[in-house]
Amino acid sequence: MRRPAPIPASEEQAQQPVRSDAVRQPVPLRADDAAAEDETAPIDPIDRRPAAELSGADVWRAARARRKALRAEIRRFTSRSRRRRTIWLTSIGAVLLVVLGTAAAAYSPLFAVEDISVVGAKTLDPQKVEQALSGQVGKPLALVDDSEVKSALMAFPLIETYALEVRPPHGLTVRIVERTPIGVLRSDAGYTLVDAAGVALATTDARPEGQPLLAITGGAGTPAFESAGLVVRSLPAEVRGALTAVRAATPDSVTLVLGDGRTILWGSAEESSAKAVILSKLMAKNPKSKTFDVSSPTVPVVG
Repeated sequence: MRRPAPIPASEEQAQQPVRSDAVRQPVPLRADDAAAEDETAPIDPIDRRPAAELSGADVWRAARARRKALRAEIRRFTSRSRRRRTIWLTSIGAVLLVVLGTAAAAYSPLFAVEDISVVGAKTLDPQKVEQALSGQVGKPLALVDDSEVKSALMAFPLIETYALEVRPPHGLTVRIVERTPIGVLRSDAGYTLVDAAGVALATTDARPEGQPLLAITGGAGTPAFESAGLVVRSLPAEVRGALTAVRAATPDSVTLVLGDGRTILWGSAEESSAKAVILSKLMAKNPKSKTFDVSSPTVPVVG
């Protein structure tokens, strides 16, 4: 496409020489050019107007809009942590509510003691033990006084140990372990039934049936008595049932006497388990023998 030819200059203009030192005068801008130049001025991002035309109210509105947008962004990025925190607080509150409710119910009359049962009594009368503990009836299970229970059970020397078990909503079980008597000690007061620790369980005028007479030098609380007690507790059932007397001058000279006149030289309480097994075998093989010496379990003697 051909470009338009330039407009020919007039004859005067063509005849005038061109001066090299001539200064070009600025060409005045038209209205549309001025508007185009104004468009290069800073533009406010909110109002979309040049900053020179913004008033104080416009600036305040723009700042408020920025703060609002910032808060929205913060809420968006922290919504997960806030949700997690809400879940934790709700869970903790529920646990506290359950704990407080349980504690309040446990200390209320809803869980008061109404039934007391005694387990493990063989020689003792369970009803007497239950009557001794009747002071605990009506108390909440969580407020059962162990010291009061212990004080009430001290009236029964046969009780060696005990344990309390609560059975909601109204049950209280007392599990007792009775002391095992090993024989009787004779004194001016009569016959005193004792256990292996020398604790007096009962005193009667007549000798209790089935309990051997303890002839211990020095009586209860001596090494000889302790050794004799360990020996009696380790005897086989058939020997313990036939036992009528236990003699011991020292811890190493425990001697047992059976009802049919047979004598057992036991010696010390050491290796009592092995001695008991050997004695049972010797008595089974030698039913007519009168003396059995198991003081040395590796070399027993029958006489």
